Amino acid sequence: MVFSSLSFICVFLPLVFGAYALVPSLKAKNGILIVVSLVFYAYGEPVYVLLMLASSLMNYAFGRLIARYSDKASKHRPLASAGGGLAVPPTTGQPSSNVMPKLLLVASVVANLAFLGVFKYAGMFVETVDALLGQSWEVPLIALPIGISFYTFQAMSYVVDVYRKQVDASHSYPRVLLYISFFPQLIAGPIIKYHDVETQLVSRALSVEGVALGLRRFTVGLAKKVLVANTMAVVVDNIYSADLSQVNILVAWVAALAYCLQIYFDFSGYSDMAIGLARIFGFRYKENFDYPYVSASIKEFWRRWHISLSTWFKEYLYIPLGGSRKGRARTAFNKLVVFFCCGLWHGATWTFVLWGLFHGLFLMLEEFLPIKRLPKALGVLYALLVVAVGFVLFRADTISQAGYLIAQMFTGFHFEAATTAFALRQLTPLFLVVFAAAVLACLPVRAWIARLVERRVARLRGFLSLGSFVLSFLALVLCIAVLSGGGYNPFIYFRF
Repeated sequence: MVFSSLSFICVFLPLVFGAYALVPSLKAKNGILIVVSLVFYAYGEPVYVLLMLASSLMNYAFGRLIARYSDKASKHRPLASAGGGLAVPPTTGQPSSNVMPKLLLVASVVANLAFLGVFKYAGMFVETVDALLGQSWEVPLIALPIGISFYTFQAMSYVVDVYRKQVDASHSYPRVLLYISFFPQLIAGPIIKYHDVETQLVSRALSVEGVALGLRRFTVGLAKKVLVANTMAVVVDNIYSADLSQVNILVAWVAALAYCLQIYFDFSGYSDMAIGLARIFGFRYKENFDYPYVSASIKEFWRRWHISLSTWFKEYLYIPLGGSRKGRARTAFNKLVVFFCCGLWHGATWTFVLWGLFHGLFLMLEEFLPIKRLPKALGVLYALLVVAVGFVLFRADTISQAGYLIAQMFTGFHFEAATTAFALRQLTPLFLVVFAAAVLACLPVRAWIARLVERRVARLRGFLSLGSFVLSFLALVLCIAVLSGGGYNPFIYFRF
C-alpha cells in the first residue's frame, strides 16, 4: 500500500477521522479530505501527485469551457415560432450548433488518453514496434503512476457528463479535485461517476450508524485481502514461478482456481475497504461486485464483476459505438472493441489484451448461441470455465507461459513423482481450509440466511447483526496480528 498497512489502520485513519469529525463546516471537512488525499498519494509518489493535480485541473477547465460554449450555443439557437409568430434567427457570427463543445470534448479525451499513452503504454508501443520491424529502439523507462487508469477514467467521465448535460460543470475546483483524489478510491477504484456523488460533495452528514457500518465494511475488505487473497497468492506465485516441467493437470488447475479466488478477494476486498472508508466520511458508493462466480454466462459475469468499469465502458464506449441498436453482427463487433479496450486498460502487455479479446469473443458468441437456455448449473459451469481460463492469461508473465498452462489444464495427464510432490506441497492444511471458506464466501450465503431469518424468525435479525459486528471485530484483530508479522502483498489492481 502507499502507507504501510498497520500505519494506515492505526495512525493515518484515526488521525484523519478525528480531524474530520472535529471541524464544524462541510467546506472545512472537504478541505481536510483534499489535503490528506494528496498527502496519502504523495507519500508513495511525490512527483506524480503533480500529474494527478494537472489532470484534475485540466478536466475541471474543460468542463467549464464546454459548459460555457454549450450555454452560448443554446442562447443563439433559432427559437421555434409559437402561434404563427416569426422565429428569431441566430445572432450573426455566433454558432448555431454545438461544434465548439464537441471540439472541446474531443480535445479533453485526446489529452486524457495522451496521459495514459505516455505514462502507461509508451514502453509497450516501442517493444511492439521493435518486435514487428526488427528494430532496437530503446524502451522508455517511465514509472507507472499508481492509480492513473482509475483517476483518468473518473476525470473523463466528468467531462463527458458535462457535455451530455447530465451534470452541471462545477464552479469549484476543490470540489472536482476531491471527487478525483479522494483517498479511499484513488489508487484502485471503484471508478466513481461525478453524477453519483455530486450532491454528496455539497451535502452529507456524519452519523454513528454510518461510521459503524463503514468500519464493518472496511474490516470485511481487509479480511478478504489479508486472510484469503494473500493465502491464495502464496500458492499461485509458487506455481507461476516454477519450472514448466513441474506443471501437470493438477498443478495447472490448482493455480487457475486459486488465482480466481485470489483476484476476486483481492479486488473485491479493496472495493469493500474503499466503500467502507467512504461511508465513514458520509459518502455512499455503489457496489463494485455482486457474487460474479454464480453467473450463468459471460454477459452476466460482467454485470457482476468490476461493475464500475463495465458500466463505464458501457456508457462511454459501447453505447456511443451503437450498442445493440444496429443488429446482432454490429453488437458483437462493438463488444469485441470494448473488450479489446478493457484488456488494454488493465495493463500494457499483450497478455491483458488477449484476456480482453478472449472475453469479448465469448460475449460475441453469446449473441448467436442459446447460452440462456442452458440449465442454471451448466451455465454457471460454462462461465466459470471461461473465466478460469481467461484469468490464466491475465496472471501469466508471457503468452507462451499462459498457453502452456492452459494446455496442461486439459491435456496434462502426466504424474511423475516430482510433479505430484510439487502439487501436494501446495495443498497445505491452511490452503485447503481457506480455499473451502473462500468458495463458500463466493456464494450469496449471507443473503440466503437473511431471507430465511426474515421469513421465519424475525426477532433473530438483531442477533444476526450483532454476530456480524462481533465477527468483524475478531477479523480486524486477526488481520492486525497477521500484518504485524510482515509479508504484505500489494493489491493486484495497484498496478493498473
